[in-house]
Amino acid sequence: MHSPRYGAVMPKHIRPRRSMLYVPGDKPRALEKARTLPCDAILLDLEDAVAPEAKETARRTVAEAVRAGGYGARELILRVNGVASDWAEADLALAAELPVDGVLIPKVEDEGAVRHVEALVPGKALWCMIETPRGVLCALDIGGASERLAGFVAGTNDLTKDLRARHVPDRAPLLTSLSLILLAARAHGLAAIDGVHLGLDDPEGFEAACRQGVELGFDGKTVVHPSTIEAANRIFGPDPAEVARAREIVAAWAEARAEGKGVARIGGAMVEQLHVDEAERLIALAELLDP
Repeated sequence: MHSPRYGAVMPKHIRPRRSMLYVPGDKPRALEKARTLPCDAILLDLEDAVAPEAKETARRTVAEAVRAGGYGARELILRVNGVASDWAEADLALAAELPVDGVLIPKVEDEGAVRHVEALVPGKALWCMIETPRGVLCALDIGGASERLAGFVAGTNDLTKDLRARHVPDRAPLLTSLSLILLAARAHGLAAIDGVHLGLDDPEGFEAACRQGVELGFDGKTVVHPSTIEAANRIFGPDPAEVARAREIVAAWAEARAEGKGVARIGGAMVEQLHVDEAERLIALAELLDP
């Protein structure tokens, strides 16, 4: 196992991931429409969104869509079936040769699943869905299983079921699990993406869940309907006032360092390296979104 990199660990890759849209792999029209949507990432789904009898069709349809291109700067991530499933071998063979950015492994509960995919799919980023109690409790070890790990995706629906919890507006039954997923991700410098919101006709609830995700520290939201992308992008995107403040912090820090000081002050507040690190991350993200 790779040793966890505890402490203040900067993300491995700064990239906008405000909205990650699940697209069923066996739906050509949905794959076509995704080319026009403002989501940051597309999760090409071969798993839950595809019936058992449609798995082969989904692989073929996804392969045709990806090879045809047209997805622009959107991050393309292939969600395969679980490594112990009957479909995993064919899914991973496709992942190895398809020009996607990463592979999302569902229901990861130990390092073995990550290493299995790592061995069969060279060169691509790996993502883990943390969606079971065991997965949550083992998230710290899972996060150190491969240097190619890019992030965790919270599978909140499966987790709620396994916990025998209730779907309630404030997500109180999930807060411990979400925090553990986030802690493990940050300990390894990984991205952390919040789970889907069930209510498609509940825009207020969706926005509330997004705000809660931001407050917890998540980088973005997985979504299942195009109508929710705008809100996810808006709420998880850098706030202009925060970006302006970040630029002030970086400038003040540079001035203080030039004067040989180890701290800076802005409006009576002390600025240290930890504030500068976060300010620089925020500025980089904002510049990626508005170059």
